[in-house]
Amino acid sequence: MSRWKPPQPRSSPYITPQGYRKLQDELEELWLRRADVTEALSAAAAEGDRSENAEYIYRKKQLREIDRRIRYLQKRLPELNVVDEVGDVSRIYFGARVTLEDEHGKEVVYRIVGGDEIDSDAGKGHVSVDSPLALAMLKKEAGDEVVLKLGDDCRVYTVNSITYSR
Repeated sequence: MSRWKPPQPRSSPYITPQGYRKLQDELEELWLRRADVTEALSAAAAEGDRSENAEYIYRKKQLREIDRRIRYLQKRLPELNVVDEVGDVSRIYFGARVTLEDEHGKEVVYRIVGGDEIDSDAGKGHVSVDSPLALAMLKKEAGDEVVLKLGDDCRVYTVNSITYSR
């Protein structure tokens, strides 16, 4: 049996201004870090036998990871569309911060952002515009119901408020 998997579909090319600045800052920081790693790699290479040099092997791996991320960001940043303003603020669109209430009265707040802005640390309360929840919320107004179907499970939320912030 083959291990080949088809590539993941590309996420939508939309991003908030804050997310775009964060990616630009990451790219600049990676270039600075790359210079430090390259210097350490040169020092490790000068120590002699590279096949048993753990520092050299580690720095090569670190450099590959940095270069991979730099390549990705250099390709991705030019194709991103920064969404700064939304025409109709009474409906849910990209960049909206939405307060939902489930059938038990529990409120949750989500912000619809681009797939490039989702990460485990800073992405608390962020949901990708490509996710099933965001797709169910799009174009809804305050007071509307959002029905989220995930397999056999069906959840119903009520939109309490919609805000847009810079």
